[in-house]
Amino acid sequence: MLSQLRPAIVMIVLFTALMGLAYPLAITGVAQLLMADKANGGLIERDGRIIGSRLIGQNFTSDRYFHGRPSATTGPDPADSSKTIDAPYNASNSMGSNLGPTSKKLVDRVNAAIEAEFAAGRIDIVAADAATTSASGLDPHISPQFALAQAPAVAKARNLPERKVRALVEAQIEERFAGVVGEPRVNVLGLNMALDELK
Repeated sequence: MLSQLRPAIVMIVLFTALMGLAYPLAITGVAQLLMADKANGGLIERDGRIIGSRLIGQNFTSDRYFHGRPSATTGPDPADSSKTIDAPYNASNSMGSNLGPTSKKLVDRVNAAIEAEFAAGRIDIVAADAATTSASGLDPHISPQFALAQAPAVAKARNLPERKVRALVEAQIEERFAGVVGEPRVNVLGLNMALDELK
């Protein structure tokens, strides 16, 4: 019996060491060498304090800032822990809404987002990402169209020339990777940080 147990125990120890220690350490090392910023969460510091991440969206609500796309993430209800409530950009609960195209709740939410954007005077055209959530609910980027549509309202709230704010948006556009992969996009946190530095 010991002759049958010994190989099994050796294999458990070997594969635990290999797959539980060596492999994760190797992947972490490669990630740190090739893309340290992303491997460490894309954290952004200002005055020695972490203010956000380039990789996870944040919920900007002030008219003085550009807004990200709606977020479908939820969190526990403080009044009843067995229920959830909307908690935009809750990084501990990344998810989409999983609502289908015929869902009344989805249609109502999209219509409410469109009406809210128009009512706030932030946009005069509706880009798709102004009213729809991303699959993760944490997308840090918006389309250039959505950013440019918000420029007049942000300029007005900050008492800045609109052309200056539009030029800032144009400068923050990230193009397709290698000219073919992905879509042009604007990182909302990066744009808002650049906006704060604008005189």
